Amino acid sequence: MSTPTKPASALAVGLALAAVYILWGSTYLAIRFALEGYPPFTLAAIRMAIAGSLMYAVLRWRGTPAPTKKQWITLAKLSIFMVVLSNALVNLAETQVGSGLAAIAVASMPLFAGVFSMLRGRHPSRMEWAGLIIGFLGVIWLSVGGELSGSTLGLVCLIIAPLAWAWGSIWSRDQDLPEPFMAAAAQMLVGTLWLVLVAVVAGERITVMPSAGATAALLYLVVAGSIFGFTAYIWLLHHVRPALATSYAYVNPPLAVVIGALIGGEVFTSHDIGAMAVILAGVVLITLAKARATATPVAQTPAQAQPANTNANTPPRERAPENEPVA
Repeated sequence: MSTPTKPASALAVGLALAAVYILWGSTYLAIRFALEGYPPFTLAAIRMAIAGSLMYAVLRWRGTPAPTKKQWITLAKLSIFMVVLSNALVNLAETQVGSGLAAIAVASMPLFAGVFSMLRGRHPSRMEWAGLIIGFLGVIWLSVGGELSGSTLGLVCLIIAPLAWAWGSIWSRDQDLPEPFMAAAAQMLVGTLWLVLVAVVAGERITVMPSAGATAALLYLVVAGSIFGFTAYIWLLHHVRPALATSYAYVNPPLAVVIGALIGGEVFTSHDIGAMAVILAGVVLITLAKARATATPVAQTPAQAQPANTNANTPPRERAPENEPVA
């Protein structure tokens, strides 16, 4: 998208950005609170089942076409990466590490997406190369010598989660998917089936009635994170430039750290903050490079000018580098 499709007031844009920043930035702490009453994969399954069912029902009521059989199969494959290996593994990681630290690690996702894009034939600019190198130095810094290095499970999950999300985002660009809201809803639904299977294999059980606080956190994830936050994000993609719509990639991690400290009582070391600053510096460079490339497009044939849909969370021609956040 090179220009906004519709004019929007500064107030509307500001409110939508605030929704994306605050709602998505707070989901990491909400996950930590919800885990006090729900096992990680069961939590993800319940969240996806409720949010997916509500979105799917509303969309069908409004006349949105259901996915085709081929699209359902594609979404089933995609949900393995975007739901099970991303969202659910963040849940699992937060049984071992703090919510803010999880947000810092997940901030590396655009770096992995840049690598996968390169492997699929896209040549990064010099600024993108600089962003990738700086960002991955931050990832190494975060992984060595800090709290994350003390939890093997947390470290593995928080490496796999952004990797899987990045790969799913890049792979889906060449796939036939429904419009973004329907794709997201259907992906949640088929993802629920995978999550239930994993929860059963892992032997998860809810043996005690979850507390009111844990259940409230779960409902917050459904309503604020999966529905309202996503709706605000899609609205932004249609009304502002992608670089602004996707600015959550470097705004949400420090916001999640602040929320985790103020509300969750989490403590962060200079090691964690320093690593986050380096990772986000890399992400900012990549974002600016992509924005610059968008502002000065090369001549294209009509076929090149109409790219395929990118993923379950971004509409055709309005796509952003990547998604609803992993949490």
